[in-house]
Amino acid sequence: MREITSPTALVARGGNLIPEAVGFSRRPLHTTDELPSGALHGYRTKRWDYWGITSPELFLGLTVADLDFGCVLQLYCHDRTTGETIVEETTKIPTPRGRIELPTGLPPFFVHGTVGDTSIRFDAAGENHTILRVETPRVSTVLEVDARGESLSVVVPWSPTRFQYTVKGPALPVSGIVMVDGREIRLDHDAWATLDRGRGRWRYSTDWNWAAGSGVNAAGHRVGLTLGAKWTDGTGSTENALVVDGMLDGPRPDAAWEYSLSSPDKPWRLRGSWIDATITPAHVRTASTQAVVAAGTTVQVFGRWAGSATLSDGRSVSLDGLTGWAEDARNRW
Repeated sequence: MREITSPTALVARGGNLIPEAVGFSRRPLHTTDELPSGALHGYRTKRWDYWGITSPELFLGLTVADLDFGCVLQLYCHDRTTGETIVEETTKIPTPRGRIELPTGLPPFFVHGTVGDTSIRFDAAGENHTILRVETPRVSTVLEVDARGESLSVVVPWSPTRFQYTVKGPALPVSGIVMVDGREIRLDHDAWATLDRGRGRWRYSTDWNWAAGSGVNAAGHRVGLTLGAKWTDGTGSTENALVVDGMLDGPRPDAAWEYSLSSPDKPWRLRGSWIDATITPAHVRTASTQAVVAAGTTVQVFGRWAGSATLSDGRSVSLDGLTGWAEDARNRW
C-alpha cells in the first residue's frame, strides 16, 4: 500500500472517495469534512470513536457513534474480580443535534456524546494524551491514555461511494480511576488502551472480524497487535499490523481465522505468512440488536494471547502474555 505522509482529504465535494487518499499512514492524516449525511444520501455515513481497555481488574469498552440515522453511546464493563458485567447503552433516533461531536479534521481530537443520563467524553490533553471521562448511572471514569507513538491509519475502498477510514492504535498505556457502583478501581499496572476510530460510507450489510492485543512481552518489548478480516476482502487494504515499542510494522498481509461461534469459549487462532497467534478466552461477550433500521450480532472474547509474529525485517516478536480480544460481528445498519 502507498504510504501517506502529509495531510490529505478523504472525500471530494459531493461525497465520493478521493483516489489519492487510498493508502496508510503512521499517524492520523486524513480529514473527512465532506462526508455527506442524511436521507438524501441513504444514511450510509458512519462515524465513531471506540476505546477498549484491558487490565488485571477489568475489561472496558467505550463508544461514541453517529450512524447517520441515530447515535449510540455505549459502555461495556466486565469486572474481572467479581465476574459482573455492566452494560450501559443509550441509542437515540434521530441523532440529537448538539449532543454528539465527532471531529472531522486532524488531531487534537475532542469527542463528546451526551444523551439522557449518559455522558462520554474523549478529550485531548496536550499533544500526546487523551482523557476518557464517562458518567453513567453505575459507572464513571477518569482515565489518561498515553498516546505517544505510531498507529495504523488506513483507507479501505469498496467503491468510489463506499469506503472506510480507520485508525487502529493498540498498546497505549492507560492509568486512572474507574468507579463501579461507588467502588473505586484504580488502573496503574498492566493496563492498556486501544483506539478504533472510524469515518466512512458503509454498505448496508457488512460482516467483520477484529482482534487486538497489548502488553509487554518476555523480551521487554511493548507490543500492540491489530488484525481484521472479511470486511477488507478484495480491497487491497488490511488493518493488520504490529506496533512494537511505539513503531508501526504494517499494514501486513491477511491471516486466516479459526474459531467456532457454537463454542466461542474455545481458543481462537489466527494464522498467516507472518503470524501464528491464539487467544484463549477468559470471558465471552455476546450482543444483539434487532431494530427496524438496524440489526446485528457480535461475539467478542477477551483473554490472553500466545504465539509469535515476524516483522517485515525478519525479526520474530513473541505475543505471549498480551491481553486483548477477538470478535465476530455481523451488522445491517
